[in-house]
Amino acid sequence: MADFSRLPGPNADLWDWQLLAACRGVDSSLFFHPEGERGAARSARENSAKEVCMRCPVRAQCAAHALAVREPYGVWGGLTEDEREELMGRARNRLVSASTTSGNTPANS
Repeated sequence: MADFSRLPGPNADLWDWQLLAACRGVDSSLFFHPEGERGAARSARENSAKEVCMRCPVRAQCAAHALAVREPYGVWGGLTEDEREELMGRARNRLVSASTTSGNTPANS
C-alpha cells in the first residue's frame, strides 16, 4: 500500500485561518483602496480597516501570509501596503547587511 503520510496536505490547510477572520462578511472595499484615493480619505479608510484587524483572532496569520506572498494591495493583518513594503525593505536591508558583514558578498560567493 502507498505511504501518503509524506504528501502535502490539502490547500485548505493553508487557508483555514481565514474562516476565523473578523473581516469575513465585511465589505472588501474597506480593505482595498479605490483608484485615486489619497490623503485623509485613504487614512480614514485604512484606520477603519485596522480597527477590524485589531479585534481579529487570526491577525498574526493574516499579516504573515501577506508578507510571505508579498501581497501588493490592501490592509492585511492590520498592515497597509506601505507598512508591509517598509517591513520587507527593512528585512531586505538586514539580509544584505548580514551578508556583507559575514563576507558573503557577490564577489566572494
